[in-house]
Amino acid sequence: MGMTMTQKILAAHAGLESVVAGQLIEADLDLVLGNDITSPVAIKEMQKMKVDGVFDKDKIALVPDHFVPNKDIKSAEHCKCVREFAYRNEITNYFEVGQMGIEHALLPEKGLTVAGDVIIGADSHTCTYGALGAFSTGVGSTDMAAGMATGKAWFKVPGAIKFNLTGKPAKWISGKDIILHIIGMIGVDGALYKSMEFTGDGIAYLSMDDRFTIANMAIEAGGKNGIFPVDDLAVAYIKEHSTKSYTIYEADEDAVYDAEYTIDLSTLKPTVAFPHLPENTKTLDEITEEIKIDQVVIGSCTNGRLDDLRIAAKILEGKKVAKGMRCIVIPATQHIYMQAMEEGLLKIFIEAGCVVSTPTCGPCLGGYMGILAEGERCVSTTNRNFVGRMGHVDSEIYLASPAVAAASAVTGKISCPCEIMD
Repeated sequence: MGMTMTQKILAAHAGLESVVAGQLIEADLDLVLGNDITSPVAIKEMQKMKVDGVFDKDKIALVPDHFVPNKDIKSAEHCKCVREFAYRNEITNYFEVGQMGIEHALLPEKGLTVAGDVIIGADSHTCTYGALGAFSTGVGSTDMAAGMATGKAWFKVPGAIKFNLTGKPAKWISGKDIILHIIGMIGVDGALYKSMEFTGDGIAYLSMDDRFTIANMAIEAGGKNGIFPVDDLAVAYIKEHSTKSYTIYEADEDAVYDAEYTIDLSTLKPTVAFPHLPENTKTLDEITEEIKIDQVVIGSCTNGRLDDLRIAAKILEGKKVAKGMRCIVIPATQHIYMQAMEEGLLKIFIEAGCVVSTPTCGPCLGGYMGILAEGERCVSTTNRNFVGRMGHVDSEIYLASPAVAAASAVTGKISCPCEIMD
């Protein structure tokens, strides 16, 4: 019986010739990730374990990014806990204010995630790194603690779903539209504890930023991980950013999948997830009523990369955000911030009436930098639109691509970029 990409990676890291779905294994870890919310819990668990130090100071990444720069005393105490742990254990990859970014954009940029790795992170969107052909998945803080102490983790080998992407996406269609379409099609539990494995000739038309976005939101379909084949574009990205060795794994021709879907990317349309679940999707041409909005957020670990900012700036250039509109733009890392500044994107945003923030997860989880009041509506390029996710329980979040978000900021209502660009 053949193995999927994920199964091959897990087998190699468990020292086994083969594995099957449902099998329990112990695998070696290439990287353990934590942030300012989850790391303090893991650190306290390590103290209970009476562990002396970490398994490898070079294979742990600590990235305060959710409430930084610190929004209050409690968040400051959390960051202090992480900082002191990092210094005490001489953690190589500790990135704080000034060097930091949103963790899932920062780690690939720093070259810490490469093809063939097994990565765990105490954050559900750790599945992002599957864009590079790695097995990466979110875990609880207790598992993070065990990973930091031992360099190993237990896994139940996931079954897999194959998504065969064909065709070339139309103008304004991005990775965000593709993954929202998939989640709308299979539901938020449609890939529960499955590996979402993407294949097909359509992948050639997807940028690395598109792939990061799609893998990032695998968890929103219940997936254990999302993973892409390692093509020339992925190899070029890895070589540009990393000096780590990497291993390319390919699924066997007779690999077993629990389900298979074929998606013609040329047929997709700009897609929005309505409140209060990512599966509640509609294409823009299916929206019959006018949906006025109060705020737009362009950023997050899902859509705060350079391609995202470029497309938003293209739409906002020479225009103004609607009267009364709050448009918040958050570059995902300091490097992306610098690139956006050098390309003149920040100037475009500011002249349009947007505010540009330092890298932070802030508004995505209702932390700060964009909290919603009762009755307010937000179009956001983030990944979740649960009740109360960005503030008041009676506020509403509409998930969309940077293109749709930027167009909506200009019109003051959910809009297609074609309405103001073509």
